[in-house]
Amino acid sequence: MLHFLFWTPKLHYFSGNIAMIFAVAAAISLAGVAGLGPLPAVTNISIDSRMTGLRFDGNGGLSAGASSRLLYDYEEPTRSDILDFLFKPKFGANLHVCKVEIGGDTQSTDGTEASHMHTREDLNCTRGYEFFLMKEAKSRNPNVVTYGLPWGEPGWINNQTG
Repeated sequence: MLHFLFWTPKLHYFSGNIAMIFAVAAAISLAGVAGLGPLPAVTNISIDSRMTGLRFDGNGGLSAGASSRLLYDYEEPTRSDILDFLFKPKFGANLHVCKVEIGGDTQSTDGTEASHMHTREDLNCTRGYEFFLMKEAKSRNPNVVTYGLPWGEPGWINNQTG
């Protein structure tokens, strides 16, 4: 999902979804084609610098669906070089956000990520590679914002089996 950002003289900003803009533009264009009436010749968009809008956390990456699984197995120094290029400040991509899949022992897309809790009583945050990735990102830049998002839940949740 791409976002755009408008900076105003007071450094307030407004974030919007580019996909939504394209969808609205396509709908307006199709309205004229479909015979729903003429399109307006000019569209005015007002930006009010007194509004605060959403907070911009920075540029980041998402590790989910086994997208970074192979990175965990790379030999040193190759693995560290790649992680430096991703998260080291003022170097390479200089990512500010690291969002990862919270594993659920499920096949979510292209691969599975081990759950940090196989049972209600079992807690082990060293399983899998997502916690490893967040730890490595933080070691290179303590200011990196980290997020976790579940793609699936382990079978023991809600007393399910499986």
